[in-house]
Formats: sequence, C-alpha cells, structure tokens
Amino acid sequence: MITVFGILLMAMIAISAVKAITTTKLIDSVLFFSFVGIGATILFALMKAPDVALTEAAVGTGLVTLVFLSTLRRTSEQEHGDEQ
Repeated sequence: MITVFGILLMAMIAISAVKAITTTKLIDSVLFFSFVGIGATILFALMKAPDVALTEAAVGTGLVTLVFLSTLRRTSEQEHGDEQ
C-alpha cells in the first residue's frame, strides 16, 4: 500500500540521488548518498522487511559512508601534503 509518506520518501531519495551525482563538492556528494541509504532503510522498514532494513542501515548507510569519508580525508591530506 502506497501512502503519502512513502511517496514523499521516494521523492526525497530520487532528489538526493540526483544531487549526489550532480554536486561539485565531494563531501556533499557523500552526504547526499547517505541520505539515499537512510531513505532506503526507512522504505525497507515500511515494507515490513526489518532484516533488510537493519542490513542497509549498518552496511549501506553506516559503513559505506564512513569508508567514503575516510577516503576523502586521506586524499585531502595527501593533496595538502603535496602543496607544502
């Protein structure tokens, strides 16, 4: 059953996905990507799939976002180290 909340959530996911692709700042792209994962987690919970929702929250949203952020941090440290 599709509700108004579900439609708004799907719209938020679609907008965040487009923004993650089109933004010029990498940190903003990672944050928009994590919004997509959070939205997917909520959708899985609404579809009564708690095991998939927990997996998406832990891996898709949490772990992947941390990996992306740590990669950004390391590459920015290397770029600043090369300038000095």
